[in-house]
Amino acid sequence: MATTLVHPAPTTSGTGAARATTGTTAHKAPSLRHLGPNWYASVMGTAIIANAGATLPYQLPGQRVACQIFWVLAATALAVLLTARAGHWLHHRDQARAHLLDPAVAPFYGCLSMALLAVGGGALIVGKDLIGVPAAVAVDTVLFTAGTAIGLLAAVAVPYLMVVRHKVEAHQATPVWLLPVVAPMVSAALGPLLIPHLPAGQAREAMLLGCYAMFGLSLLATLLLLPLIFGRLIFHGPLPLVLTPTLFLVLGPLGQSTTAVNSLADMAPQSLAGQSMAGRYSGALSAFAVVYGVPVMGFALLWLALAAAMLLRAARGGMGFAMTWWALTFPVGTCVTGAAGLARHTGLAAFSWLAAALFLALLTAWLLAAANTLRGLRTGRLLAAPR
Repeated sequence: MATTLVHPAPTTSGTGAARATTGTTAHKAPSLRHLGPNWYASVMGTAIIANAGATLPYQLPGQRVACQIFWVLAATALAVLLTARAGHWLHHRDQARAHLLDPAVAPFYGCLSMALLAVGGGALIVGKDLIGVPAAVAVDTVLFTAGTAIGLLAAVAVPYLMVVRHKVEAHQATPVWLLPVVAPMVSAALGPLLIPHLPAGQAREAMLLGCYAMFGLSLLATLLLLPLIFGRLIFHGPLPLVLTPTLFLVLGPLGQSTTAVNSLADMAPQSLAGQSMAGRYSGALSAFAVVYGVPVMGFALLWLALAAAMLLRAARGGMGFAMTWWALTFPVGTCVTGAAGLARHTGLAAFSWLAAALFLALLTAWLLAAANTLRGLRTGRLLAAPR
């Protein structure tokens, strides 16, 4: 995704420190200098293929094996990126600090959380076929814990920086601002996978209600930001061509929240302590999954149509490839899992068809983004200094 839009004016002392650091470390691992946190979006976009494909209502021969391959690709890409980003912080600390102080880049730290969570969840969805259930539980426990902690930190730290350090104006609002606050929603959607592997009683109930709390945290924060984003479009016109694909990021909290309420409703009967509490709330939570999910999915389809129209306009205007194209993958994938959850709870075939159609769109977007990313890496263009 794009890593530059607004750059803060450095202070005199900060500039001097940056020059000193650059002079001593910029020559080391030069290819990593401009590797930003936005690259984690490629891991998210690959992992969601595995997770969404394995949960589709329709399963074709060989589909699960293909999902396993995508999970291995995502896990491998995550390991490579974690190593590369560690090198970035080690050798280019000045640039890493500049990323945190850039309001166009800092929100992408939410992608680190979501990449960890997506690969961790995939371990229990399809990875367990390859590494076994105990290993899959261990992997997801580590990645879920780390991803949730980073996501909650980003949900606080990035808005804090935007308030006290970043200098932003209304016309600079983009859907990228959603990334740090939507990360806890991914935890809410994937946390239920661990519930059956926790001790019955308090541990399961705490996980269930903790996931509902993260659902609420992310949902309310999203509702605060969406008017800013839509207002920017109405009053200041279309986004720059390179940022147009980020309009699809709005689908992330919509599809992921629908996925979350359906997954949590599935786990409620075995999570709530005591027969009376389980009987009192399980039915209500199942009803909430449908009452909430159906209207939100309707709005997601409305936004999908608007974003697709804007994307077509940008393509006609000469939009070239950028890492922003990965915004066409993970958010659409969350709508796939959301539609699949609604199909499971309503029994309505239309939701199954919707999930399948969105999955085909997801596959197409992934092929385009992956092919162009590999080409950009081969030529070195994607790791070059931004112009």
